[in-house]
Amino acid sequence: MKKIIAGILLVISLLTLTSCGNKKIFDTTYTFNYAMIKMPDGSILEGRLESWTDYEGEQLQVTIDGNTYLVSSINTVLMVKKP
Repeated sequence: MKKIIAGILLVISLLTLTSCGNKKIFDTTYTFNYAMIKMPDGSILEGRLESWTDYEGEQLQVTIDGNTYLVSSINTVLMVKKP
C-alpha cells in the first residue's frame, strides 16, 4: 500500500511540475546543427556547428566551420535548423 501511495504522489508531483508553462522534466535535445555567436565587437558569427561542449557555469566551447571558440552561453544560440 505504501508503494502505491508513493507512486501516486510521484505522478502528481511530475504532473504539477510539467503543468507550469513550457517546463520539461528531462531535456533530451543535445544535437544542434547551427550556431550564432555575438562577438565582442558586436558582430554576429553564424555557421554550421561541427561540435560543442558545455562546461560548469556558462562557458561553451563551440566549433564552427573549423574554428573553435570559447564563449559565454549568454552570447550564443545553438539551433537544430538554420533560421
